[in-house]
Amino acid sequence: MKQFITKWYPVILAFACMLYSIGFGIAGMTDEAQYSAHWPGTILLFAIAIRQRRTS
Repeated sequence: MKQFITKWYPVILAFACMLYSIGFGIAGMTDEAQYSAHWPGTILLFAIAIRQRRTS
């Protein structure tokens, strides 16, 4: 389980952020939903960049 989490934590975190944004949208807070809608993509892009920079 630990190996799974260490490998897939960016996807899990991005999914949680996506649900957070969708929750704002359903609640009618569109400004907050638009602001937080960028978080999943940013998290995944940083995860890709960090993994490419690793030497091991």
